[in-house]
Parts: sequence; C-alpha cells; structure tokens
Amino acid sequence: MDLGCGIGTVLLFLAWRFPEAEVTGIEAQAISYGLAERSLAWNGLSGRCAVRHGDLREAEVRQGLSGAELVTGTPPYLPVGSGPESRRVQCGPCRFEHRGRIGGAALAAGRSWRRGVRGRCAAGFQRGRVEMAAAGAGLCLSAWMDVFPKPGKPPLFGVFSMQREGVPAVREETALYLRGPNDRFTVEHDLVRHALGIPVAA
Repeated sequence: MDLGCGIGTVLLFLAWRFPEAEVTGIEAQAISYGLAERSLAWNGLSGRCAVRHGDLREAEVRQGLSGAELVTGTPPYLPVGSGPESRRVQCGPCRFEHRGRIGGAALAAGRSWRRGVRGRCAAGFQRGRVEMAAAGAGLCLSAWMDVFPKPGKPPLFGVFSMQREGVPAVREETALYLRGPNDRFTVEHDLVRHALGIPVAA
C-alpha cells in the first residue's frame, strides 16, 4: 500500500519491482487521483493495482487494507508557512502539511501494517520529527538514509525504514549522491534506476 500516492509514481515502481503483488494507493487530491488511475490503466496494471480517493487518515478509506505486507508513503513534511509554495494546485499540498502532519501518515501506516513498514517520508534534516511520529504510531525507526543532489548540497530528502517492534539501534545507511563532483550521474544513481525498472542513460 502507498499512502498519499500522488500521480502513482511509487505505486508503479512497486508494481514493477514486485510483479506478483497487489498494490493499492490512497490519494486525497482529485487531480492526482485521476492521473494515477490513468497511469495504471495506460500501463495495463488495473487488474492488480488500484487507487482510492480520500484522506489516508480516515478509517473507511483504508477499509480492507489492514493486512498490508509493505506500506510506503511520501507525506508532506514542511509546516505551512515555512517556505514559498508553488502556485500549482497540486504541488503545495504535496510538500506542505495542509492535511495534517507526518504523524497522521505514520499512524495510518501502523494501522495498516502486517510485517514491515518502509517509507520515503521526510527531508533528511527532519529525522527528529519522523522519529516522534513513528513513536506516536507504535512504530520504531530502524534505518534511514539521506539522498543528496550532489556533494556540497543539502539533502533532498531522507528514506526511512520503520517496523513495529524489536528494533535494534537505528542504522544509518550510506548516503546516496545522485550526481558526482563532475555533475554526472553516479553509479549508485544508475543502480537505483535499474532496480526500479527505469532506463539508464548511456
């Protein structure tokens, strides 16, 4: 299950990476929901993938999804007023917390989870907020990794892994740099694209 799936990007990645899996996304914005449905249909995935329109914090929207083996999410992570917002109707709520804070997504994940929870869920400099949100949902942060555009730049976002219990010390993964000092894509960047089924430029 992908919480706040937007136009379905992560949903499609998951469907490609796990070809036997049934995948469901939840999206509150009507425009994004419609685009996600079109993407699934265009890629011939409507048979095992679906998108639900609604707020992920509402139990009725998640009804029947409580046995998910993997829950992913990319919830908004910036407090409203902490930065300039795009004029595009979809972009602001994707990055700024108009519909609630990170804790709401963590709580929804915890209520839907069966084995493990992984989520790309916040900018790297907000690890403290993610840990608090996880604890409030009965989850524990087990690993995290910062993703940088290139050396010398601040992180674009963080990738966080969570699970319900029995977590050892939090493991910090090696940071991922998308470009090297020469501005060319790194080998690690290309390996990620390959793993997600995205063509790698020669």
